[in-house]
Amino acid sequence: MEELLQLAASNQEKAWEVVRGNGIIAAWESIGAEINLVGSLKTGLLLKHRDIDFHIYSNPLRVSDSFRAVEQIAGHLGVQQVEFFNRAATEENCFEWHAKIADSDGEIWTVDMIHIQRGSRYDGYFEKVASRICELMTPEQKLTILRLKDETPESEKIMGIEYCRAVLEDGIRSFPEFVAWRKANPAAGIVEWMP
Repeated sequence: MEELLQLAASNQEKAWEVVRGNGIIAAWESIGAEINLVGSLKTGLLLKHRDIDFHIYSNPLRVSDSFRAVEQIAGHLGVQQVEFFNRAATEENCFEWHAKIADSDGEIWTVDMIHIQRGSRYDGYFEKVASRICELMTPEQKLTILRLKDETPESEKIMGIEYCRAVLEDGIRSFPEFVAWRKANPAAGIVEWMP
């Protein structure tokens, strides 16, 4: 179990190198946006999947501002690909950016940057979820979540929130239990669960 904690800690360090080395926070702040970390990097549960998640807030939400911020990030040598999705007309009221960025070892990270209209439905919601997970998660639960992530086959795409909900809410402790739990609790779209 100590190995899992060490891997998670190492991944945290590498993730922050990617964030700092590609000027992600500074780029968004340069357009007057507020940028907040969410997801597994925020909760200390980053293990096999190299994903970094940010929620970014502006008012008004302007596509030109969003492109100006991402243009600064895309200019860094480690950035290999950037995708854009316009979800401003949905209940999410956002622009979604997904960047593939290589770290100093050549490993590829996915950086999800969700640029959201301040005051819209999800304003601050996932920041609260991450904070609650950090407040309530015991060291034993953290190890269980990391172990479940480690035992998950690479081909499986499972949202981090599913692990947290299964362990924190329903006391799941083994991978077979987790597989059965997912069948009984299918996740479709955005999972709105708050511990």
